[in-house]
Amino acid sequence: MNAPVFSGLALDILEKRYLSSGETPEDMFGRVASWVAQAEGDERSRWEKEFFSLMRNLDFLPNSPCLMNAGTSRPQLAACFVFPVEDSMDSIFDTLKNAALTHKYGGGTGFSFSRLRPRGSGVGVTGGRTSGPVPFIEV
Repeated sequence: MNAPVFSGLALDILEKRYLSSGETPEDMFGRVASWVAQAEGDERSRWEKEFFSLMRNLDFLPNSPCLMNAGTSRPQLAACFVFPVEDSMDSIFDTLKNAALTHKYGGGTGFSFSRLRPRGSGVGVTGGRTSGPVPFIEV
């Protein structure tokens, strides 16, 4: 069976976002299929071939982080994450750092700010008042 034909734009996007250095789209399909099939134990070889065939025929493609990261040193294969934000400055900015790292490897993020105190609540350490979640949502 012939390899899929990609338009010039599609190849440009693949090269910029998905392919490892020197890799072809067909190589990428093989890398991803091999990595994902590891979970299948004794059936690995059969599922690697099946998954490769589905991708090669463009019948199924996994999400972007899987295409970019499977079989590389980048471990992230999932695309969407929801981070809880605890009611402390350390937690708020640790969450921001973790979100930036998640975005670096192609993931998307959502946040739960429900644990933050409302605007005007007391702050025990400084005796001041909280600004509420909105300023942190804007960050």
